[in-house]
Amino acid sequence: MNARVGFIGGGRMAEALIESIIVSNKIKPCNVNVSDVNADRLAYLKDRYGVNTFMLNTEVVALSDIVVLAVKPQVMSAVLREIKNAVIPQQLIVSIAAGYPIENIEKILGSDKKIIRVMPNILVKVNEGTIAFAPNSRVSEDEVSLFKEFFEAAGEVIEVEERLMDAVTGLSGSGPAFIFLVIEALADGGVRAGLPRETALKLAAQTVKGSAKMVLKGEHPEVLKDSVMSPAGTTAEGVAKLEEKGVRSAFIEAVFAAFKRSVEISGLVKKW
Repeated sequence: MNARVGFIGGGRMAEALIESIIVSNKIKPCNVNVSDVNADRLAYLKDRYGVNTFMLNTEVVALSDIVVLAVKPQVMSAVLREIKNAVIPQQLIVSIAAGYPIENIEKILGSDKKIIRVMPNILVKVNEGTIAFAPNSRVSEDEVSLFKEFFEAAGEVIEVEERLMDAVTGLSGSGPAFIFLVIEALADGGVRAGLPRETALKLAAQTVKGSAKMVLKGEHPEVLKDSVMSPAGTTAEGVAKLEEKGVRSAFIEAVFAAFKRSVEISGLVKKW
């Protein structure tokens, strides 16, 4: 890919994306530009990945075909106002600021700009992320393909309607924390049963990883669950205990609670 990619903001999510596209050879380090307010952070990124670094956001915009806005939503408006005169209609603007709608970006940069709103999750750090995206009407099919090629190095890319971004946040944005909790709890159960902590943690993590792979092959979780449950067996006893404790309902409520909080935050962002 010959495109030049710029990152405004060099935080953890930006770094995860930078690492994934460089390791996958999608883009050469010399074609990656990064700006940040933290000079030490820029020095680290330059030293580790060989990317070009700048203190001025406008320099990154001027040198990039794709501009990734990787800043916190509370500073997004200020950053947009800073770069608005440098952005041209031919550039692709990609925002990963949580809760910040395309409408707000267009109000500052102009409705003639090509904008894609993205919700990645922390799993992009291991190239197993979910990256939900919603483009505005100015983005062409070829540009969507270019965007997908760029982000697929970091995980599964899924197009959704922008109105569903809060639901995405509740499920895949917050979801890894819920699964980390599951892994920890499974390991604790193993330790309670006599396993060494390290062994229990490896068994728990691998169990979750393998289970996810089976679902992603297209088999329904209910069918897979039933295939493990023998009549009056150990799994049936364990599942009955989970149902008794309301674990299924707890996960549903956790995702919905995260979704509702995302809606609240999005409402606040729209007023900024």
